[in-house]
Amino acid sequence: MLKHVFWLDVSENHLSGDIPETIGECISLEHLSLQGNYFNGTIPSSLVSLKGLRYLDLSRNKLYGPIPDVMQNISSLEYLNVSFNMLEGEVPTNGVFGNATQVAIIGNNKLCGGIAQLHLPPCDIKRRKHTKHHKFKLITLIISVVSFLLVLSFVITIYWIRKINRKRSFDSPTIDQLAKISYHDLHRGTDGFSPGNLIGSGSFGSVYKANLVSEDHVVAVKVLNLQKKGAHKSFIIECNALKNVRHRNLVKILTCCSSTDYKGQEFKALVFDYMKNGSLEQWLHPREENGEHPRTLDLNQRLNTIIDVASALHYLHHECEQLILHCDLKPSNVLIDNDMVSHVSDFGISRLISAIDGTSQMDNSTIEIKGTVGYAPPEYGMGSEVSTCGDMYSFGILVLEMLTGRRPIDETFEDGQNLHNFVSISFPDNLIKVLDPHLVSGDAKVVIEDGNSENLITSVEEWLVSLFKIGLVCSMESPKERLNIVDVNRELSIIKKAFLAGEIN
Repeated sequence: MLKHVFWLDVSENHLSGDIPETIGECISLEHLSLQGNYFNGTIPSSLVSLKGLRYLDLSRNKLYGPIPDVMQNISSLEYLNVSFNMLEGEVPTNGVFGNATQVAIIGNNKLCGGIAQLHLPPCDIKRRKHTKHHKFKLITLIISVVSFLLVLSFVITIYWIRKINRKRSFDSPTIDQLAKISYHDLHRGTDGFSPGNLIGSGSFGSVYKANLVSEDHVVAVKVLNLQKKGAHKSFIIECNALKNVRHRNLVKILTCCSSTDYKGQEFKALVFDYMKNGSLEQWLHPREENGEHPRTLDLNQRLNTIIDVASALHYLHHECEQLILHCDLKPSNVLIDNDMVSHVSDFGISRLISAIDGTSQMDNSTIEIKGTVGYAPPEYGMGSEVSTCGDMYSFGILVLEMLTGRRPIDETFEDGQNLHNFVSISFPDNLIKVLDPHLVSGDAKVVIEDGNSENLITSVEEWLVSLFKIGLVCSMESPKERLNIVDVNRELSIIKKAFLAGEIN
């Protein structure tokens, strides 16, 4: 009976198990939708028997293994979606795989090869390593082992020497290496830390606007609440993290204060450049004041902000002498200056990691807080160590929030829904439903009106698909499936060039 079925749609159910090989006996099938279930196992090769198959959607299941080469032989296939599975291996290049607009493979980070438009890594690296491994001879292996043992003894000696030196460095307040300012100057510059100069509060204290004679311009003063557990360590950590960093997209520490106040109590504060345009949080979720229309960011400004934050993360993860993990990336920790350039701030719970001979050593003076609910990755809640993958999750959520205008824990989300799931349901064909309403209504370059409906401009839709893809992949539940910051910056560079070309045209 099933041999005569030409349309089969069992999507968005709770079906599980392997996709049966007998599906290949449904020789009349033209449309097969199995997405949104719990199918596991491999993609059955018997699908090649469906000579008239035109549409195949296997996305959002738990399929693993390679994509069968024979699938490129289904000449009638016009659309294939295998996104968000656990597929691996080389992607074919013929048939439907020869057109990037007809195939969707997002969310399968172990896939490689394919046509250039899919932007997948090459597959030949692993093969070369495998071939090289089999060329090792027994004599070479013996010599290598002996040499390794000799070098290992030397490395261990160096490691312990550096560890002792590093511990001394972390145990001593590195603020001594920074120029200091007095409590009196800060008290005077903030009018006695008056509420009128309060511009925000963070994990371990409050931030005030101040006019300091010594700095000759307006600055931001972060005053630590030393009554809160971990605040003193936060002060040392932030000094450690910021004393040597120099990047256009990171806040610059100007000076610090480690003294006592007029009551004789311990006082610690950090002084930064003041960002007149406030935080990204205030731009994404504006409040109407005095009847004025709230200020918002257009698409170009949001793209530039995403690029700025990604550039800062690349610096922290790959360009510092010590790897720095931010651990609390969110809109309120992204500040915007007069030129609308974004700067990542608040390193109060950041982690410094020293790479010694390929081994990462975590600064043991760090505190146990691991970010903000909604932005912290799920593995942190299960006791996992902080990692660059955790920062990438926060970055992914940040990107989705910038594009949708919704916080990761939005009051409209029900039944366990989150920002990632909210977007993935409409990705990639119905993004206008999840796009920030401020973009749709306020940016004429984003939408066109067609009668009573609004549609995204084709070129803009392509850029948004690419940006949403970055946000979705970076915020995957599994750390191994997330993009790293190097790949993200490469993709953003491509998007920015296309965006500029579109504006010129």
